[in-house]
Amino acid sequence: MTEHLQKSTIKKMDGRIMPFIMLLYLIAYIDRANISVAALQMNADLAMNAEMYGIAAGIFFVTYIIFEVPSNVLLTRFGARRWIARIMVSWGIIAAGMSLVQTPVQLYVMRFLLGAAEAGFTPGIIFYLSQWYPRAQRARAMSLFYIGAALASVIGLPLSGSLLNMHGMLGIEGWRWLFLLEGLPAFFLGIVSWFYLEDSPQQAKWLSAAQRDWLKVTLQQDEQQAAVQDHRWWLALKSGRVWALSLLWLLQAFGTIGITLFLPLIVKGVAPDSSNLTVSLLAAVPFLFACLFMYFNGSHSDRSGERARHLGLPLLASGLLLLAALLVHQQLVAYLLLVLMVGLNWAITPVFWAVTTETVAGVAGAASVAFINAVANIAGLGFPPIMGRIKDVTGSYDNGLMIVVAALIIGGLLGLKLGSTRMIEGRAASSDKTQKAPWKR
Repeated sequence: MTEHLQKSTIKKMDGRIMPFIMLLYLIAYIDRANISVAALQMNADLAMNAEMYGIAAGIFFVTYIIFEVPSNVLLTRFGARRWIARIMVSWGIIAAGMSLVQTPVQLYVMRFLLGAAEAGFTPGIIFYLSQWYPRAQRARAMSLFYIGAALASVIGLPLSGSLLNMHGMLGIEGWRWLFLLEGLPAFFLGIVSWFYLEDSPQQAKWLSAAQRDWLKVTLQQDEQQAAVQDHRWWLALKSGRVWALSLLWLLQAFGTIGITLFLPLIVKGVAPDSSNLTVSLLAAVPFLFACLFMYFNGSHSDRSGERARHLGLPLLASGLLLLAALLVHQQLVAYLLLVLMVGLNWAITPVFWAVTTETVAGVAGAASVAFINAVANIAGLGFPPIMGRIKDVTGSYDNGLMIVVAALIIGGLLGLKLGSTRMIEGRAASSDKTQKAPWKR
């Protein structure tokens, strides 16, 4: 009976919550990363070199980092439904407003404001999912959520490339159409979020009473097993494990952020005669593999109850593949290695957040998720300008990508260590404690 209840509950949540959450993150990631495609036209129109573009790409993370923790703490106070809606409406307005910039400074200001508006969205959703999905299903749930980000590149990059072809329509540049048309969906979905989301399983009328009771008891048991469980958010910052997880996510971010923000420009350098649409299609392929690798790595980690190898080995392999791509001289082989590298780099994402949410619970959990994500985004703040500067000086991105290689290899070794120190007990964890559950009475 318990197994049937578990399966039916998770199936309902997968059908109700996950598609909408994936859609929200798809839109969020498109609005954050579409500047990489816009740069194919925008840099020339605004007279920006690679370093200036790097500043525009990176300045987003200044306010994103500053407001990450406060935003997630406020989410626990006001509720996910209200706070996520607020985030999306504000960032949609600013993302669409980027179509009006006329100078590099104006672009910097809008990216700065976009970071403030979007701060807290990703860790907020991660914390939200941890309030719905038990730990034995959490890595798979996180993989589905992050597939929305990968699909943003699979769908968003070609879409953005197509919007560039609107260049000249109504006398407006293509990159301005791109920012306008890709910013508006966030605004409207923010309004929908207000009415669609519930703050907790106990408010979900689409679950039966038995399903709500099962979730309540199971999630309470999971929270009791967390290493840190407190409603004082600052206690998470005293945990050495939270700091270690922050370092790991920072090292991984050199791959996700470093590659994502420059991938269309890197591909353009490899295939200089290709059209913008072709470049965006080629840049989207790696993220299709990221979707597959995340799902299978997260699902297998949940089924086996093993975290260390699922966390460390893909990241280690990702760094080695990028190194091989830089050393080979055949363009097709280098591109294929890059495709696999991106897929494996993203593969650890659901496992990482499963490990994190198994470590910290309560308001401290919300703060720790935001803090870890904020630390990782330091890579987004500092690395793009450095990458752009290296390109301007050397004429190549290779030396900058060697920094990514080192970060991923070190991160893979750290992942093996961190994952091995706290493994889940498997899908049937704590089942012996459910005999007094309400649905059993």
